Amino acid sequence: MDFGGGMELGNENDHKPIDRTDFRVLRALVEDGRAADVTLGERVHLSSTAAARRRKILEEKGIVSGYGAVIDQKSLGFTITVLVLIELSSQAEAKLVEFEEAVKGCPSMSYCSFISGENDFMMLINARSFDDYERIYRKELSNLPHVSKIRSSFMLREVARRRIAPAILDDFS
Repeated sequence: MDFGGGMELGNENDHKPIDRTDFRVLRALVEDGRAADVTLGERVHLSSTAAARRRKILEEKGIVSGYGAVIDQKSLGFTITVLVLIELSSQAEAKLVEFEEAVKGCPSMSYCSFISGENDFMMLINARSFDDYERIYRKELSNLPHVSKIRSSFMLREVARRRIAPAILDDFS
């Protein structure tokens, strides 16, 4: 349901819409999540009090779910990123749950998602070298439960990285 040009987000009991100003606040927070309320207000043409209130409401609604640093993994020696596709021997609920719990314990994994299609899971692995990835493959990936196939693709060059797709915040430009 739309109230006065805003887009309603959240549950059925939450009738406060997100409006153009909220989208401006979101865009500003994506650019700089550490912005002080005064700076945030200046960027979105609000008082610092109004900007702080909107930020707090967006956080309480769960639209803003956290803040974090973007770390250059290469500067820390992790020069290889590997896209790993995993096929399980079965998609029985108990096996999926067991795999998902085990994969959370993989220290080299930065991302894992249950996917549709020929494979069951997609992971991103960060490694220092090809030898390091071989160690990760043998010690972490091949020991995951119910795995029938592991396919690895090495990322050769990063072309683009965004915190969020611009189209998501373009609804009220």
